[in-house]
Amino acid sequence: MIDPRVKAIEERTKDVKRIIPVVSGKGGVGKSLVSATLSLILKDMGYKVGLLDLDFHGASAHIILNADISKLPEEEKGVIPPEVEGFKFMSIVFYSEDKATPLRGIEISDALIELMAITRWNTLDFLIIDMPPGMGDQLLDILRFLKRGEFVVVATPSPLTINVVQKLLSLLIEQKMKILGIIENMVRDLSTIKKIAAEKNVEYLGEVKFDPNIDRSIGRAKDILTTNFGRDIKKIAEKISRSGDY
Repeated sequence: MIDPRVKAIEERTKDVKRIIPVVSGKGGVGKSLVSATLSLILKDMGYKVGLLDLDFHGASAHIILNADISKLPEEEKGVIPPEVEGFKFMSIVFYSEDKATPLRGIEISDALIELMAITRWNTLDFLIIDMPPGMGDQLLDILRFLKRGEFVVVATPSPLTINVVQKLLSLLIEQKMKILGIIENMVRDLSTIKKIAAEKNVEYLGEVKFDPNIDRSIGRAKDILTTNFGRDIKKIAEKISRSGDY
């Protein structure tokens, strides 16, 4: 039997022009900061933007944006995402009160499907999805439900990430998903990810230089945009915006 919520997800996202899941093979690569900053910049470029934080165990977009999570989102034929910094924002933390959410496999999938099925995005140019790291249930659910997702992979030059990035790209390619490209974060010297992008025939969206000052801007969204990190992400956001069929 087909879960009726799957149809609801299609209905909730039908007026979203572009859905961009931001993924990584492992944690600690700056995926959430990339997702939140992309949302800020695309909004400043004049687009209607939504940000969905699906990292149930490590949600952090609300911290980056200093979002007020003390009140539940309004409900009217579904849940209306609150506006943060000029764009729509939804996260499990509105319901978990930012406490630990010790969910197991099927529970994670059920919570993800439920959150996506009840959230009313209405008309958007971009829906950025901050995905949990790895290749577990939540990524597999997104591959199943969002066939028109345009995936952005975040990686770092660390030798520890290379093998994982290759596996993640192989999975996305095997599933015939659209990959917008790879962002290489925390680059100190030479790129190690550009070669992988070429081998997999995936676009290298750009590098983000290691910025030792970025942590000081967490919780102050406008300050993030003035950092070297923010300026590097802006170049990538401009490239992403030009890649669509507008």
